[in-house]
Amino acid sequence: MRHQRGFTLIELLIVVAIIGIISAIAVPGLLKARLNAQEGAAAAALRAISSSEANYAATCGVGGYATDLADLVKPPPNTSFGFISPDLSSNGVIKSGYVFEVVKNGRPDTVDVTLPTCNGAAANRATSFWASAFPVTFGKTGTRYFATDTPGTIFYDRAILIPNPIPPGLLTLQQ
Repeated sequence: MRHQRGFTLIELLIVVAIIGIISAIAVPGLLKARLNAQEGAAAAALRAISSSEANYAATCGVGGYATDLADLVKPPPNTSFGFISPDLSSNGVIKSGYVFEVVKNGRPDTVDVTLPTCNGAAANRATSFWASAFPVTFGKTGTRYFATDTPGTIFYDRAILIPNPIPPGLLTLQQ
């Protein structure tokens, strides 16, 4: 008698069914992990923007904060490094599924600073800034809207884009 080696069709179908069940269980978890990672990256980028703004105002902005990401990327004299990473090079830039922007804070006590800067900033600076990050596709690239301003606290909302100036009562990220 001759013995044939190999798998039967039933055995192969059982293996494929097991792989399908494992995939059905794992994929939603992977998508949730990706969403959490993108939200974490957005919050980290807003922290970097806030730190860059403080450094810019203290060293180059003559006491004023940048009102455009493009001005934070411009390096001061005698260096080739700007105040923020080039991946956040302009308002409206998309990074990790979020859109970022920096503008003048909408609070009534915010005024323009028109003195020249050390890096030749194109936009006027202001005595306070407002920065935001919102998902490119809500639910797919993120489920939270983020914003920060001059004090550096990062706020979030799960329902609406955070207005400028930041209203009281919003949730804050834990430090």
